[in-house]
Amino acid sequence: MEILKYVAVGLIGYLLGSISISIFLSKKAMGGDVRQKGSGNAGATNMARVYGWSAGLITLGGDMLKASVAMIIGMLIFGDLGICIAGIAAVLGHCFPVFYGFKGGKGVSTLAAVACMMDWRVVVIGLAAFIIVAFLTKKVSPGSLAAAVAVPAVTALIGLTTPKLVLAIFAGVMVIIQHRANIKRLINGTEANFKAAKK
Repeated sequence: MEILKYVAVGLIGYLLGSISISIFLSKKAMGGDVRQKGSGNAGATNMARVYGWSAGLITLGGDMLKASVAMIIGMLIFGDLGICIAGIAAVLGHCFPVFYGFKGGKGVSTLAAVACMMDWRVVVIGLAAFIIVAFLTKKVSPGSLAAAVAVPAVTALIGLTTPKLVLAIFAGVMVIIQHRANIKRLINGTEANFKAAKK
């Protein structure tokens, strides 16, 4: 019976993670599919690039909320282990949503949600890493990669529980993997600067 609870937590996390705020918002309110515009990514950055800051921030908040709800459900059932299971599942759902042909976001918003479930120090340093690097480079992807390194690093340094550390590492690694095309463009010097649409 216990194993069924673990499966249920994972399934809930994955299904919640598979709810793509950007695709829903772009189709229902913007009259298009964000995956067919801009970078083709179903995430907050591309939403801001294509539809403006408001759309990007709504997407970011919605994606963070769905992952947070999943992890809170997991926490209520299994504590930190539940946060880990639900969090990993939510990240996978966000990146590979079953409702949208397994083509989702790059995991940055879910990484932010994971940081919020860790400790305020993880949030502050992760956010600072993102803002500083993105500001200096004028590109979002280097900031996202900096946060992907900072979140698990700080989680390890302040000595949080093993399940939380596993989740932080997984979320960070997924962000890096999902940014592999961006990394190639950064190396080649062809990664575009970020500019939100004026809408």
